[in-house]
Amino acid sequence: MATKKSRNTSASKSRSKKPAENLSLLANVNAQFDQAAQHIKLPQGLVDQIKVCNNVYFIQFPVKIGKGYRFFYGWRAEHSHHKKPLKGGIRYSSKVSQEEVMALAALMTYKCAIVNVPFGGSKGGVCVRPRDMKVEELERITRRYTAELISKQFIGPGINVPAPDYGTGEREMAWIADTYDRFNPAGVDNMACVTGKPVAQGGIRGRAAATGRGVVYGLREMFRHKRDVQDVGLSCGLGGKRISIQGFGNVGYHAARILQLEDDAKIVSVGEWDGTVHNPDGIDVAALFAYRKRHGGVQGFPGGTVSDNGKDCLEAACDVLIPAALENQVARANMKKVKARVIAEAANGPLTEEADAYLSGKGVKIIPDVYLNAGGVTVSYFEWNKNLSHMRPGRLQKRLDEAKAEAFLAATEALVGKKVPDNVRRILLRGADEEDLVNSGLEETMITAYNEIRDIFNRKKAIADLRTAAYALAIEKVGQSYLDMGIFP
Repeated sequence: MATKKSRNTSASKSRSKKPAENLSLLANVNAQFDQAAQHIKLPQGLVDQIKVCNNVYFIQFPVKIGKGYRFFYGWRAEHSHHKKPLKGGIRYSSKVSQEEVMALAALMTYKCAIVNVPFGGSKGGVCVRPRDMKVEELERITRRYTAELISKQFIGPGINVPAPDYGTGEREMAWIADTYDRFNPAGVDNMACVTGKPVAQGGIRGRAAATGRGVVYGLREMFRHKRDVQDVGLSCGLGGKRISIQGFGNVGYHAARILQLEDDAKIVSVGEWDGTVHNPDGIDVAALFAYRKRHGGVQGFPGGTVSDNGKDCLEAACDVLIPAALENQVARANMKKVKARVIAEAANGPLTEEADAYLSGKGVKIIPDVYLNAGGVTVSYFEWNKNLSHMRPGRLQKRLDEAKAEAFLAATEALVGKKVPDNVRRILLRGADEEDLVNSGLEETMITAYNEIRDIFNRKKAIADLRTAAYALAIEKVGQSYLDMGIFP
């Protein structure tokens, strides 16, 4: 991917100094869009429409904190209305900004298009540091923010459906759903106004692990294609592959857990806010998770060597690097130290544009964020459908499937004159429950999307990497939606 040229207009510029690296997520997303748009035949006006953010709602609201009041700032960006409702998480961070929210909303548009989820892209954020607030204060902030969104019709089952993001989770989504329900007491579909809720409040099983599991499914599919892994000097399958993960939160933990338990991969490095755990023989993921939960960090963990820098995992000797933290983690300062042959972007924008171009040029295969971390929105789509249908997946057919399997197994045993072992019988007779169906749907989604990206990559010889192919796929799909609506005859 070509890097974007920077100019230093200062009169005192020295020729020996490199221009400042562009760390703007929005600029990087737009540069990636522009790179891919060159390979798509659409009217320029339509390309411009797909790229821009349609609406941004800025909110400034007071909340009683202690004996006084504090003002908080929030945003909700609506990037594209080619599909309805719009979909995107809500981020709580002291560093959240309008530009960041716009960039994440754009990524949501492209992400939904790539994985064939019929939503437009949106994103929200409140400038607050959750760890500095009491639970009741966070609840007041969340409910007031929701009320502001309701007043401008920036939330609703058929309008705009938020979800968890950095700094938020099931608890905040339950507060949002309850607030929306109070403002709309006659709404039968009110629980579909937000996803990522607790299961008892209309959530769906499998949602918490969805993004991490989606990362694993995407990696599995790449490692299933002999040509794809041979390009980077690796063999098919994830068994025995050395994995380094940055971020041990919801996404990183579940990805590590599934890779270790289901794929027999070796987790050799895990980076967190207070340091990095290294163990070339493999880290016990369950033990590390329990330790981090008790102690609040990884320092002192006895199952490996712990360094003080949480970014050391980015430079670890490994086959696959999974950045699952924040944006701009691999940049000019450390890109030449990355040893991984595959980078699986579980976070949004973990590589700067310059780092992406450098590593791609060195032959590192990068599975882009705009595809790989779409597991969350995919399962959110399943939850939204569950809320609208008012029916739990699997409820109607599970017992019928088990009865059919029992009858088939009994007939088979009668024909061959032998009994199936009990442990095998239990597996064969078990009907699919909600989580089984969710995981099956997620796996199908990630496999299909990867192969659509791979098809464009192989078919369009001018496209040099999977990221450009993924963006090209998204632009084609969004553009076709607009054309089908007749907006650009």
